[in-house]
Amino acid sequence: MSLDYRAHSETGPVRRNNQDSAYVSPTMLVVADGMGGAAAGDLASSVAIAELKRSDAPRPPDEMLEVLAGAMNRANDRLADLIAWDHQLDGMGTTVCGAMYGQGVLQMVHIGDSRAYLLRDGDLARLTHDDSWVQSLVDDGKITEAEAAVHPHRSLLLKVLNGQPTHDPDYPTLALRAGDRLLFCSDGLCGLVDDQRMRELMLGHPLDRAVTSLVDAAHRAGGYDNITLILADVVPFDPTLQAAPPQTLGAAEHVDIPKVAPAGVPGDNGPTAIVPAVDAAGVPEPGDQAVPPDAAAPVTGASGTSAPMAGTDTDERIRYTPMTRRRRRKWPWITAIAVALVLIGGGLFGAYH
Repeated sequence: MSLDYRAHSETGPVRRNNQDSAYVSPTMLVVADGMGGAAAGDLASSVAIAELKRSDAPRPPDEMLEVLAGAMNRANDRLADLIAWDHQLDGMGTTVCGAMYGQGVLQMVHIGDSRAYLLRDGDLARLTHDDSWVQSLVDDGKITEAEAAVHPHRSLLLKVLNGQPTHDPDYPTLALRAGDRLLFCSDGLCGLVDDQRMRELMLGHPLDRAVTSLVDAAHRAGGYDNITLILADVVPFDPTLQAAPPQTLGAAEHVDIPKVAPAGVPGDNGPTAIVPAVDAAGVPEPGDQAVPPDAAAPVTGASGTSAPMAGTDTDERIRYTPMTRRRRRKWPWITAIAVALVLIGGGLFGAYH
């Protein structure tokens, strides 16, 4: 079988820049939703897409899990290196929701709250589980799905790809059938349009019309987030579809990823040290530019907001705060402790006299 797909990524009517990224090919479909408040969400999503793109090739199903896991590990390491190179990037991260496809098998990878859906025989099923705090409340029976959809903290994430070693993605596997329809999307769609409405817009419509209808529905619901989606039909084998060129969309289409030395490499030359990125065959990747930290990718904006009508930088800084222990600089704490000790010592000395 083959995949007949359409992909779309846009900033939306409210946001100022697109921090979502996507990549599609006959053997891979991926959506990444960058985040991080003042840090570079568009850079984070571009890193994830770049590493997954390097691993894209026709593969037997028994190799796909290992390939995807390796790409995610490399992406996470690359984010960690960028954060070590420029501490202003600390806090950036990205969701990843995608899959490799081959021989009727869909090997998925998921972290964060971007989603994958399967429309089969008229029924729409969610294939992924949100790594969000609100979803954990639903799992514990503390709130309902309807309450979760309007919860003020529905976008607070428990797991993202952000350079930390503690967040492991999920890797579900699915056997596909001819006639299945797949949807991968950022929460700019599924956070605004409920599952039932998405089912209605996907059912019985050609791919192009369905994509347009889904985007329009997100706009009518406020459109306050970046909107990225991939819609794919499983069809009988088609050589033309198999030969379709890959496409990169959203932030990953234009963001240059700085090439920096891995953190802690002996003999590196400080924050501007550079090592060339290479593809799977060991060939240096074209197009990336080495830039100083203050000229890195734009660091304004994030993936969404905590309130439907929010859209300012202040609102973006409180959006998508991953619940993880972050690196903290020591000098401010050391200085504060030293000042406190001096004040206490001076007070005791004065009291003694």
